[in-house]
Amino acid sequence: MRPSSLSSRLILSSLVVSVVLLAATGLLLANLFTAALERNFDQRLRSVLDGLLANIEVTAEGSPRLSAAIVDPRFGLPLSGWYWQVVPVDKAGGAADLASNSLLEQRLTLPPELAGKEGVQGFYLTDTLGVTLRAIEQVFTLPGSTRKYSVLVAGNYDELSAEVRSFNRALVVSLVVLALGLALAVLAQVRFGLRPLRAMQANLLAIRQGGASELKGEYPAEIRPVAEELNLLIQSNAEIVERARTQVGNLAHALKTPLSVLTNEAAGQETPLAAKVAEQAGLMRDQVNLYLDRARRAARAQGLGAVTEVKPVLDALARTLERINRDKGVTVTVDCPDGLRFRGERQDLEEMVGNLLDNACKWAAGRVSVAARLQAATAGRSLLAIAVEDDGPGLPAEKRAEALKRGQRMDETKPGSGLGLSIVRETAAMYAGSVQLDDAALGGLRVLLTLPAVL
Repeated sequence: MRPSSLSSRLILSSLVVSVVLLAATGLLLANLFTAALERNFDQRLRSVLDGLLANIEVTAEGSPRLSAAIVDPRFGLPLSGWYWQVVPVDKAGGAADLASNSLLEQRLTLPPELAGKEGVQGFYLTDTLGVTLRAIEQVFTLPGSTRKYSVLVAGNYDELSAEVRSFNRALVVSLVVLALGLALAVLAQVRFGLRPLRAMQANLLAIRQGGASELKGEYPAEIRPVAEELNLLIQSNAEIVERARTQVGNLAHALKTPLSVLTNEAAGQETPLAAKVAEQAGLMRDQVNLYLDRARRAARAQGLGAVTEVKPVLDALARTLERINRDKGVTVTVDCPDGLRFRGERQDLEEMVGNLLDNACKWAAGRVSVAARLQAATAGRSLLAIAVEDDGPGLPAEKRAEALKRGQRMDETKPGSGLGLSIVRETAAMYAGSVQLDDAALGGLRVLLTLPAVL
């Protein structure tokens, strides 16, 4: 599964490449160090071999002997892992041999495939203690003798292996520390490199919340074209919204004038035809107003940057509705914290909450409440919840879905067109909000309006 985050992709790819390169570097260094140690080890063995060849002579009895002792004390320690021996290739005739004190009475045996070969041979052996030996051997004819001798020098290869292991441990620790340092460097580099994108995100949020009208600031050359295109898109969106508002206004003016003429002409006559014309003209006017209002709301909802303080709107609507319903003695209480903001036009918020409060006041026995709260964010969106309750008779659960439909009136004795709740639902939907009906704590109906909020 591919990481969805750009920073995760950059960090992961950098770490994978770094780990692969560090592992390859570690293997290369380990092999180079091992090869260098082995060359140095072989040179030490060859130096001892050359010293033996230079100092071996034949006694009067025909036996080999050293004219000068080997200086390295390890060849004198019993079973030290450091050995040399001079052994006749042909054992016939009771030929004597010569060996270091470290071998005691033992002798090292060459692999069968190397026995008697000319030139310097390199190979591995194991002594009686199980120690791995690195050995070199050369067949040599002593001066004054026709007999061939095998001159062999062996060293403790386990000592070299211990050095290799110690180096490898230090190498692994060093590479791990280096990998951690590289990881921190990659994290810092990615955070620094993506800082312009985070700044662009903050600017876009400010535009969406109404704090700015365009992307500002200096951006790197790689993302500067994106910022410019976004500014053009924002400008184009604003122009489209303004054009839509103008066209809606022009259409309203163009349609209302002919309808007013028809209505006035029909009002001056008392015939069935005139009455029918007046009725249909009134219906047409209502439909024109309805769809023009819907177009205006849609244009406003699609615009960017509009932000409305919620509490002043609720307070003003509560005072207005109390005055309108003074004869009924309805009181409207408001519970809304300061600083709560709606991401949208003030006119739309007034229309939605005003319709809900008007409907609640019609059915209330005497009490209506409106409360606004900030809801938990959903899918990265901050939500505003406005609940309107009344102490009226309420609405049965089976009729609530029907009440949200256009033109549905639950009681013909109450004034209204039955469009209030449907208008609220349609306007909320334009802002990706919702309307829910439920039982109120006051005993009547509770309408929960959910809208986008600005933090």
